[in-house]
Amino acid sequence: MLDIKFIRENADLVKKNSSDRLSKVNIDELLKLEEERRELESKINDLRAKRNTTSKTKPSPEEIEAMKSVGEEIKQLEAQQEPLEQKFREIWMQVPNITHPDVVVSSDEDANPVLEIFKEPTKFDFEPLDHVELAEKLDLIDFDRATKVSGAKFYYLKNELALLEFALIQYALNTAVKRGFTPFSAPDLAKREVLEGLGFNPRGESTQVYNIENTDLCLIGTAEIAMGGYHMDEVFELSDLPKKYIAVSHCFRTEAGSYSKFSKGIFRVHQFTKIEMFQYTTPDKSEQAHLELLDIEKEIFSGLEIPFRVIDHCTADLGAPSYRTYDLEAWMPGKPGKHDEKGDWAEITSTSNCTDYQARGLNIKYKDESGKKEYVHMLNGTAIAISRALIAILENGQQADGSIIIPKILRPYCGFDKISAK
Repeated sequence: MLDIKFIRENADLVKKNSSDRLSKVNIDELLKLEEERRELESKINDLRAKRNTTSKTKPSPEEIEAMKSVGEEIKQLEAQQEPLEQKFREIWMQVPNITHPDVVVSSDEDANPVLEIFKEPTKFDFEPLDHVELAEKLDLIDFDRATKVSGAKFYYLKNELALLEFALIQYALNTAVKRGFTPFSAPDLAKREVLEGLGFNPRGESTQVYNIENTDLCLIGTAEIAMGGYHMDEVFELSDLPKKYIAVSHCFRTEAGSYSKFSKGIFRVHQFTKIEMFQYTTPDKSEQAHLELLDIEKEIFSGLEIPFRVIDHCTADLGAPSYRTYDLEAWMPGKPGKHDEKGDWAEITSTSNCTDYQARGLNIKYKDESGKKEYVHMLNGTAIAISRALIAILENGQQADGSIIIPKILRPYCGFDKISAK
């Protein structure tokens, strides 16, 4: 969340930034509530001070009665505090992060500039199939039995595709560990307060979050949640930073509101495995750290020899916690284009610099050179989202005889170089 003092002192800037990012948050109402809570807190503190001063002397019967009245007044004011604080916090959490000055301002979510292209779209001298057709012919995914067991948008990976999942995990881990990242296997559940502190909305009809009934736990939609909460309420020494982590977890998403988006096969599902990078750093190093995360993503997918392009999110496409976000979009030959032609680009990774927005929500600080405590900057980046990486490998690696050529860099991990009909 943004510093409330910054919002108060830069209200017009925050309003424009919110508008640019298509946020309907009411900044005037937020500041009105903030003023009310400050006044209420001041009244309560004054009454407590009055009561404490009297308690240090031998009060007269009249003073004792007066203090009873003061106590009742404090209780009444404290009863007003909780709903006021809750309403204030709900609006405060809706205020998006400030935006990087180089980000394109647009109300069109698709107006994301392309910064770089690695390899041109794959060309075939035959009619290519999509990953669902390929998986059926090669016995690689079972949707029907997964629907029977778990419901729609679940799946079983089988045979070589199951082995490829673990090959991709090891490949991503090795790539990041060589860059100084510490590997983790992360919990798949987190407390609601962690999600809220990071800027995720675990409530409401449009939430992507599965909540566990009768608990304060949620299934995570990304290991960003698990690793973002890892240092909650901690203070780093300057020498501790940066912290570089890479974590494997399952990810769970309701996909509420995504009915109009492309979702065939395993492209948009309720559960998948993802390897996520995460960094804690000082503010002066966060842009450098962001480029490092992007560079690792590019290294991973160029190693897989998959055509991809790098895009820079415009304001309309930025998530609330993000200062700036880059995506890698892979060429997927089986995905329908805007005009129903075969083949289109699709997101496979995302990396965001969230500056101190999430650190403020989770109270994560560091001591600067003078010993003063400041909020760290927090960044995240997808190493590999398994399901979409598998789509890209299947569709780009397909051959005229129906087989799939495995990227050379994965062969030592999976032990085969081709998937052929059984």
